[in-house]
Amino acid sequence: MPHSFNDDIIAEFRANGGRVGGWFENARLLLLTTTGARTGAPHTTPLGYLPDGGERVLVIASAGGAPRHPQWFRNLLADPQVTVEDGVFSYRARADVLTGAERDAVFARAVAADPGWGEYQDQAGRALPVVALEPLPGPPTPPPGPPGTALVAVHDAFRRELTLIQQEVDKAGPHVGAQLRVNCLSLCQGLHGHHEREDAGLFARLADQRPDLAAVLARLADEHRAVAAALDELRTVLGTPQPDREVLRREVARLTDQVRAHLTYEEEQLVPLLNAAG
Repeated sequence: MPHSFNDDIIAEFRANGGRVGGWFENARLLLLTTTGARTGAPHTTPLGYLPDGGERVLVIASAGGAPRHPQWFRNLLADPQVTVEDGVFSYRARADVLTGAERDAVFARAVAADPGWGEYQDQAGRALPVVALEPLPGPPTPPPGPPGTALVAVHDAFRRELTLIQQEVDKAGPHVGAQLRVNCLSLCQGLHGHHEREDAGLFARLADQRPDLAAVLARLADEHRAVAAALDELRTVLGTPQPDREVLRREVARLTDQVRAHLTYEEEQLVPLLNAAG
C-alpha cells in the first residue's frame, strides 16, 4: 500500500486504541514492525490478522493480490524478530512462516471464512505466505496513561472482539466454520487469562490495601466465576463436531451480556480509584 495511506492508518490506529475507519473498519487489525532487510530501519505496516486459538496470531502476505511478496514479508525473512501492536499492548514476537500441510490447512480455513483471500491468491499467481506471530517471553508494553484508563483500554478490546464475533455468527451458515470456532476459542482463552491475572494481581492488591472495597471485590469475584461458567458452556458448544449456529448465537449473546455488564460495573467502581492513585 502507498506509504501515505499506511501512515494515516498507523496514526489513526495509535491515536484511537486500535480503532480505525475506512478499509479496516470493523476488522481485526494490528501494526507489524519489521527491520528493513536493506536499510536496517524499522518498517511498520498495518495488517489484518486471524486469531489462532492461543496467543499467536496469523497474518497473510497478500499484498492486495500483487505478484510480488510485500516488503514486510521480505524483511521478516531476513530478521524474524518483530514488534506487534494490537491496539492495547505492544510486544516483541517471532515471525514463523508456515509451510506444508500446516500452511495449507490454515490458508484453507482463512479462505472458508473470507473468500477474498483465495481471490487475492488467484490474482497474485503465487502461493500467499502465512505467517504466525508468536509472542516472545516477557511482559508486553502496557497502554499509556493512568492505570484506570489502561484498564478501560483492555476492556474495550474485549468489547470489540465480542461485537466482531456476534457479527460473524450472524453471517455464518447453518453450521460454524473452523475460523469462527478458533475466533471464539481465542476469546475464551483471552477472557480467562485476563480474569486470572486480575484475581491474582489487581484484586489481591486492592483487598490488602482497601478493606472498604470488600463488597465490591466479592461481587467482582462472583462475576468472574459466572463468566468462567459461561465460557465453559461456550467451549462445550464449540467442542461438538458441527456446532449449530443458533445454539452458538445464544451462548455468545449470553456471554456478551454478562461480560459487558461485568466490565461496566468494574469500571464504575475501580477506574476513578485507580486513576486517582496512579
